[in-house]
Amino acid sequence: MFDVVAIADDVQDDLEPLGTKPKFWFRTETSDWCLFKEARPNTGEDWAEKIACELARLLRLPHVDYNLAEWRSRAGVVCKSFVPEGGHLEHGNELLAAVVPAYPPTQFYDVYPYTLDRVLDVLEQPHLQTPLHWPSTTGIANPVDVFIGYLMFDAWIANQDRHHENWGMITLSGAMKYLAPSYDHASSLGAIETDRVRQDRLTTRDRRRSMAHYVQRARSAFYRSPTDPKTISTVEAFGHAARRGPHAAQVWLTRLAEIDVSRHVQPLFDNIPEARMARHAAAFAMRMLELNRQRLLEQYKEST
Repeated sequence: MFDVVAIADDVQDDLEPLGTKPKFWFRTETSDWCLFKEARPNTGEDWAEKIACELARLLRLPHVDYNLAEWRSRAGVVCKSFVPEGGHLEHGNELLAAVVPAYPPTQFYDVYPYTLDRVLDVLEQPHLQTPLHWPSTTGIANPVDVFIGYLMFDAWIANQDRHHENWGMITLSGAMKYLAPSYDHASSLGAIETDRVRQDRLTTRDRRRSMAHYVQRARSAFYRSPTDPKTISTVEAFGHAARRGPHAAQVWLTRLAEIDVSRHVQPLFDNIPEARMARHAAAFAMRMLELNRQRLLEQYKEST
């Protein structure tokens, strides 16, 4: 079983203003800054974050390391700060506002100027580096190449929350900027669905309500252009970015192809304590991963 970190009831905390979930920063006995994020009631945001973390590890994708946690009997996850002492995290909205006229950095919904091409243009600036301490990889040469991996990961786990505060650059002393590791994946793997919906989707004979139909609904946070009325799907977002870095896309797809869902992924779900994850939730998430992996490999392997 995955360990559940017990956070002291009286821990000193600083309210984290970003996002929609209760969260706070605190210092450990070793003076590390850590973030506790509470899972909203009747969701699986805690196990989804932990499973996503382990899936990213299987892909060798730069990611924040999350652990299951509990504070004052509240379920959630905890992670250490990924920003080094003296560093600063610039979120995507700040980076875009600096180069896109009239970009709305404080707007959270219907951010039509938030196009994937603009994000990739920002990441393509020559002074930007791949994530700190991430080992160099053949075929993954720059932040765009790494971000293509983030987008494939989003499509695989059905993460629909890659909004403009859920990626960024770490700035250290001087002008050195590094792509931040992937973080905040709680809105994935069907974590907010009810068990009733999960069971229905898993057992229905209605093709329009089937799992195969369900996974096609996953939308990214990106628009194709500022005039489009709706965002593109997570799979479309990966395919669009893959055209900017076809070799990198194939590297990430090869890594995905090497993962056997039954052999490598099922044990991850088995390690979630039963009190944290219902049986139908695990079956539902596993089926999503199987179908999305199949879609990505069939649609894009060797085609970019």
